[in-house]
Amino acid sequence: MRATMTILTILLVAVALAVAGFAIWVRIAPNDATYWHVDPAAAPDPSTPNFARVDRVTSLVPDQVAAAISSIAEAEGARRIAGDERHGTWIVRTRVMGYPDFISIRLQPEGEGTRVLAFSRSRFGHSDMGVNRARLRRWLGALPE
Repeated sequence: MRATMTILTILLVAVALAVAGFAIWVRIAPNDATYWHVDPAAAPDPSTPNFARVDRVTSLVPDQVAAAISSIAEAEGARRIAGDERHGTWIVRTRVMGYPDFISIRLQPEGEGTRVLAFSRSRFGHSDMGVNRARLRRWLGALPE
């Protein structure tokens, strides 16, 4: 009985160390901005888990859209890691585990307004439980029609 408890304790400690190690890796893993900075129009199939893509037109001019998106992103703790006002990529981390998500947005003048192409994706995991789609809807939903 004592040997079984010792083995069980060792297994539990090993699992706890593995989980802690993964949690640390998620937070310190390097993120190559050139890899994550993509054109949303060329993004993979948005039906793939961990990915979301939104394409919408707003009446604002590109500079106004860029300022609004930057303000919204900063308010949610996102940080721009690549690009400029017309085509930028941000990183934002989940609250509990600190998983990094990457959001790439391209602004294209269209008529008197702007077409916003946005692509959000998770680096780790198999399911984002709709977080990326909800983020894009929140960020772009704050823009007028």
